[in-house]
Formats: sequence, C-alpha cells, structure tokens
Amino acid sequence: MTDLHPFIAGLPKAELHVHHVGSASPRIVSELAARHPDSKVPTDPEALADYFTFTDFAHFIDVYLSVVDLVRTPEDVRLLTFEVARDMARQNIRYAELTITPYSSTRRGIEERAFMAAIEDARKAAEAEFGTVLRWCFDIPGEAGLEAAEETARLAVTDGIRPEGLVSFGLGGPEIGVPRPQFKPYFDRARAAGLRSVPHAGETTGPETVWDAIRELGAERIGHGTSSVRDPELLAYLAEHRIALEVCPTSNIATRAVATLDEHPVRQMVDAGVLVTVNSDDPPMFGSDLNNEYAVAARLLGLDERGVASLAKNAVEASFLDPAGKLRLAAEIDTYTEDWLAR
Repeated sequence: MTDLHPFIAGLPKAELHVHHVGSASPRIVSELAARHPDSKVPTDPEALADYFTFTDFAHFIDVYLSVVDLVRTPEDVRLLTFEVARDMARQNIRYAELTITPYSSTRRGIEERAFMAAIEDARKAAEAEFGTVLRWCFDIPGEAGLEAAEETARLAVTDGIRPEGLVSFGLGGPEIGVPRPQFKPYFDRARAAGLRSVPHAGETTGPETVWDAIRELGAERIGHGTSSVRDPELLAYLAEHRIALEVCPTSNIATRAVATLDEHPVRQMVDAGVLVTVNSDDPPMFGSDLNNEYAVAARLLGLDERGVASLAKNAVEASFLDPAGKLRLAAEIDTYTEDWLAR
C-alpha cells in the first residue's frame, strides 16, 4: 500500500472529538508542571512518556485528572488553549470542536468569567494567527455526578457567561456506574438553549449505553460508540439517522477499551453504513495525533488517498460548522486531493 503519511500531513482536516486538557503536549504539560511544583506530574517531557502509560481506563482517568490539576489560573487556561491550537495548525486541522470541562476549573477556584475570557481570547488569537477555527463543547465529568451536571449546564446556558464559541454539550468520564439517563434534564436545558448533544457512550460499556444517549440525551453524535457493533439494530439506526460515531482508534487501545488495533470495530461500522469520523481524543497522552489516527484508519479500512479524503469529509459533514463553512472546507479537501493526485 502507498505510504499515505505525506498525503495525510497536508490534508485539510476537521476534528470533532478531542479534549482540551488531554491535548496538552509534553512541552505544554512540562511548562504547566514547572509552574506548579507541588504536582506529581513530571516536569521532564521525556519522563511523561512513562507517566502516560496506562494500565486500564481507571488509571487513565487518574492520570488525566492529575494533568487537569495543573490548570489553576486563567493564564494557565489561556496558555493551554492557544498552544493546543498551535499544535493543531501544524497538522492542518482547519476546524476543531474542543471538549472543555469547565467544572474542573471553576471548582479549583478559577473565576467563571475569567475562565471564559481566557478560552475566548485564545480562540480568537489562534484563528487570527494560525487560521484554525475552534469551537467548544462543554462536557459534564460524569464521575463528579449531578452537582457537576448542574454547574456545567448553568455555565453553558447563562447569558453573559456562556462563551461565543460554544456549540455543543457533552458527557465524559467513566461510563461504568454512571448511567446516562440521570443527565437528561441537563441535556434538555442545553438543547433548549440551542446546543447540540454529543455524549460519550459505548466506549467501556455495551450498546445499551448508546441507546440511552440517543433516547434520553438526544445525541446527534456519539463519542466512541465502539460497542455499537454488538447490536445490528443500533448500527442500522445510527446509519439511517446519520448519527456519527467519533472514532478514536489509538485511544481505544491505550485505555484497553479494545484489545488490539486489528480487533478495532471501525470496519464493521463503515460496512454498516454508519457515518464514521476519525479523531485523536487525548493525543499526547496516547502518543498520537490526528495525522497518525488517519493513517491507522486508512490501514484498517484499506483506503487510498481518495478514501482518506472521503473520511476527512465525513468529519466536515458531522461537524457543527455553519453550512458555508462546511462547503468551503469540503472544497478545500477536494482541491488538495486532486492537486496531490495530479502531481
């Protein structure tokens, strides 16, 4: 098979499932750790590779939260957000919906308006400097319960607090022991305020969690959804209603949600006609990036350049970018692909 890495590197892309803190590169994490020396997070970027080796999903959550604890001031928030955008721009990511967990910051004492100002300042500066358009998904940390859900919903819907770049409302964290239906009132409020529903579901639990996300939370996209392939009726429903799955192959292996890449169910999803998008989730923590995830997906699906470009256009279709923006980005993908193949 042709080496697709050079093609993928230059391909204009959108990313829909990527976490704010989880996108902090070793360079960013080490700088934040140096600012807060009481943390157990290593300040040496090379030592972070060992620190980011996970035994299971619960261990991943513990490590993730230790990095969250490094973000303690509005200045930390601004640095993180702007530098994440810089790393995205290097990968030719033109548009990204970045999942942010404001509860993690406000409960650590960052004033809510200062937090919103920091992410918005970074968003606007990044678009001006790099051309990368950022939008926000505010997600509930499921392990923190209904108190976190109430706070996240309040921040997401209150005029004067809600940031301009906010487009969607999500639910992350562990699935086991955190049933989706309890969050329905908060998703109802967010959807009534015009936000789109994008909960995680079916990553470490079965397809019933995906059904709950659809029926109870009004999910328009599903984060991960790996267990959906166990239920043919669910796959057919996802395909018919164009409810996209946000697939993150390397993440699923790192957290042990899937045993090996060759066992990843992305082929079954595509064969069922489901709208599949490729994403990096928490890329530096998993030693990956979006370009690598496209290369992995291309191998698993047996794609050539046009197939990879089609996969990239899936993310544009499933995004919450405005219609004109979708047309522009899809056209940019087509032009790049045709120019590449004509060389």
